[in-house]
Amino acid sequence: MADILPFHQKRSPEPEPLWREVLGRSLRAEREEQGGRLVDVAERAGISPQYLSEIERGRKEPSSEMIAAVTGALGVDLADLLVGIAGDVRRHGAGLAARRPSGPVLMAA
Repeated sequence: MADILPFHQKRSPEPEPLWREVLGRSLRAEREEQGGRLVDVAERAGISPQYLSEIERGRKEPSSEMIAAVTGALGVDLADLLVGIAGDVRRHGAGLAARRPSGPVLMAA
């Protein structure tokens, strides 16, 4: 007879963050680091404070024009922001890769 293999159910790893979530966290961190208020940055960017809040919380997928307006209002270089976001995504991905199995995986239907 066949051997019974134990089935260890592990928690699934946290899902990779959406780009808009990482962008929002980065924009909020930059605004807070500068001591800026949401309403002031939104006014300089020409958008509503509610919309900026949704961007910062990762709820909205802003257009490139909106991203440029917010980074301009913050006085942040868009290229520097994108490099920082890429680093955040890369670090998160490295954490997920470390938890992936490195050997053969037995799958059953």
